[in-house]
Amino acid sequence: MGNIVKNSAAPPDNIVPCQTVSDSEFLAVLCDYPSPDVSEPIFNFGEKLRVISDEGGWWRVVSLRTGRENYIPAKCVAKVYHGWLFEGVGREKSEELLQLPDTKNGSFMIRQSETEKGSYSLSVKHRHVKHYRIFRLPNSWFYISPRLTFQCLEHLVNHYSEYADGLCCVLTSPCLTQQSINYTDALNHQVPPVVRRRRPFDWRSTKRVPLTMEEPENSLDDTFLSYGLRQSIASYISMAGDDSFMVASNAQKKKNRRSQVSSVNNRNSFKSYGDYE
Repeated sequence: MGNIVKNSAAPPDNIVPCQTVSDSEFLAVLCDYPSPDVSEPIFNFGEKLRVISDEGGWWRVVSLRTGRENYIPAKCVAKVYHGWLFEGVGREKSEELLQLPDTKNGSFMIRQSETEKGSYSLSVKHRHVKHYRIFRLPNSWFYISPRLTFQCLEHLVNHYSEYADGLCCVLTSPCLTQQSINYTDALNHQVPPVVRRRRPFDWRSTKRVPLTMEEPENSLDDTFLSYGLRQSIASYISMAGDDSFMVASNAQKKKNRRSQVSSVNNRNSFKSYGDYE
């Protein structure tokens, strides 16, 4: 909240800096990269990027809108602190950012002043983009109107987010809020895949089913023996049965041969005995 300036003692010099409410820090893309004349851009103007590492003149980043990870030159981006404090953005570029599609009235940013070093400017979108210089007192307090001073920029933003107090409109949301979707939140809100669990197999509850060559119609077998497996086992059993049958038939043939040989021998011996008589 602002303080009305009075002829009183100046506040102490050792002012504790304001703590940030939000730790949202990101990079804002200031131009399509690479240029459309070279190839299809990887990152587009106004896109929000999260820093992975600083590679010395290059940033390794991931897009908060698409999740794409790549490198981008430091000159193509601007650092953003608290969601609304833009570093290295001029007046012209701030107007382009605030006039992006879906940007609502009251969207704003605070940037370093191009004309006066150490000062800041507040850029706000209304019917068109308006700029207000933020002055700094010797005791490091800030003000737009001399009658209201603020200990830090965060207090200034909080006050003008509730009251216009001479501005074109109330501050509603930081610039680029509507331009990108938090990729991490999008992943967290994805519908989890459906996992189908198999019932635990219990041998005791398994039914004994005869292994036949024909599959009964409209039958639902709860066992884990597939129809093909049952056919294979039935075929094996039938083949084994054929082998045993062949062995039995061979044995029967041998027995018949023996009986025939014995009958011939008996017949010959009978004839010999008759001749002898």
